[in-house]
Amino acid sequence: MDEAEEAPDPRVRMWAPVCQAVARLLGPYAEVVLHDPDTDRVLDIWNPMSSRGPGDPSLLGELDELDPSPQGVYGPYEKLLADGRRLSSVSAVLRDAHDRPSAVLCINLDRTPLEQAAAVLSAFGAPTVQRPEPLFEQDWSERIQHIVGSHVRETGRPVERMTRQDRLAVLGRLDEARVFAVRRAAPVVAGALRVSRSTVYGLLAELRASSAKD
Repeated sequence: MDEAEEAPDPRVRMWAPVCQAVARLLGPYAEVVLHDPDTDRVLDIWNPMSSRGPGDPSLLGELDELDPSPQGVYGPYEKLLADGRRLSSVSAVLRDAHDRPSAVLCINLDRTPLEQAAAVLSAFGAPTVQRPEPLFEQDWSERIQHIVGSHVRETGRPVERMTRQDRLAVLGRLDEARVFAVRRAAPVVAGALRVSRSTVYGLLAELRASSAKD
């Protein structure tokens, strides 16, 4: 084999640093492949996930039949390996100075670690049984946090965006739970709702006056 045959393809020399950088950043979970669109062969491959190597068929199909894409980037789209692993893949058509397709860069990311992490997080977020109220019956500060937090989740509005009616509704539930029977509860309620104590007292008086009329 002469030196000309041994010399790396100029496209590989140009794009190898990019391919290596991606492979190092996402390795060992990413396969990076550089294809020759003219010969439909693999120019080079980094972190191979199968037995294919340089010179093997690419089986890319006709680039001219691809729908137009901004900057010539396609994906992410899903692929499957023979062992059942799911991949998220992107392909980029690399063009020369004359705007002709020079190479196709494909990145295949193994989703296995992401799916495993998602399964662990889902297990942590699984539905729980109803909390044992006797354990929290005397913990009035916990009751305040629970009632305020429940209203936030029900309405989808954070404390900072609560309306006057929201605060009245929360105070009504707190009063019903006899939270204000505890002498030091009002400042804690004010802190949880992020309002002043005077606002809490004013809204509570309004709420109780309205209830007395009814």
